[in-house]
Amino acid sequence: MGIETNMKQYGLSEAIQKSAEYFSDLTVSRVILQEKGIYRLISSEGEKWGEISGRFHYDVQEKSEYPAVGDFVMADWNKSGGHAVIHHVLPRRSSFIRKAAGEKKEEQIVAANIDTIFLCMSMNNDYNLRRLERYLSIAWNSGAVPVVILTKADLCEDPESRLIEISSVAAGVDVLITNAVEKDGYQQIIPYISEGKTVAFIGSSGVGKSTLINCLLGENYMDTNGLRNDDKGRHTTTHRELILLPSGGMVIDTPGMRELGMWDAGDGIQQTFSDIETLAQSCRFRDCTHSENEPGCAVRKAIEHGELSMDRFYSYLKLMNENHYIENTQGYLAEKKQKFKAISKINKKNRKR
Repeated sequence: MGIETNMKQYGLSEAIQKSAEYFSDLTVSRVILQEKGIYRLISSEGEKWGEISGRFHYDVQEKSEYPAVGDFVMADWNKSGGHAVIHHVLPRRSSFIRKAAGEKKEEQIVAANIDTIFLCMSMNNDYNLRRLERYLSIAWNSGAVPVVILTKADLCEDPESRLIEISSVAAGVDVLITNAVEKDGYQQIIPYISEGKTVAFIGSSGVGKSTLINCLLGENYMDTNGLRNDDKGRHTTTHRELILLPSGGMVIDTPGMRELGMWDAGDGIQQTFSDIETLAQSCRFRDCTHSENEPGCAVRKAIEHGELSMDRFYSYLKLMNENHYIENTQGYLAEKKQKFKAISKINKKNRKR
């Protein structure tokens, strides 16, 4: 009974157990830490490091198919000693996906099977509405519920004005102001965390994610650093980790992201910019490009009347264009792959003659 309760604390649901029944010879486990191709697992057997099987590695076609923090996996627990061996990743019910950093066109799973995403943004010089729109677009697309967490309220002269600004671009999203300097400056986030539920902290480097997690834990578990000379925090977290809280529920701390590229996030962009999407439905032409010379454009009319800011409209266009570029690139790469497969078959056929 104690073991079963333990895994329920880590989010093991009936749906996951049902998926696990197909692999009766393996142990259902959850990835709680990921570092350089090795994974820390929790299961009814306890904790252990794990690695993926050779077959798993051979069958992987996309980087996102590898396990990520928060994933439920099926593993050979290897009770005789040594690492557990991961053979399967169970279906994800949600995942925060971004384009991997750098020039390569690859998707990266930041965290999986999350219920709520805390989008953290500090109220000092790191404050950026356009970045928040980007975060919201990816968060809405993840399948989890986004909540905006404003940190370092003690460094902001007029937090209420910032709250109004953010509410204007985060329709339908709860926005909370926190201040880790005060003893109870984080209490308002506690109702969003409950037993068996997983919350991921996402945000730029140094916005105070680790500090908030330490407050929830009641101890200095995560390393934190002070401010740099430019009023921005120093990067501290270097890996993703799922942590069970004493009060119940789990949090995932993630490294700060210098890049947060779109990856198949069309639905999330539409939800984030629902005001623009609604305006577009009133345009004279269904395929309206919202350009300056487009006749009967409801979006341009709203900009002219001051009902929609040009900055928000440009942010919408930028994210849509970036997302379409990724989609088109993927289509091109898939087509190219098929083309070379066909050429390879022809070459093999010719060699047999």
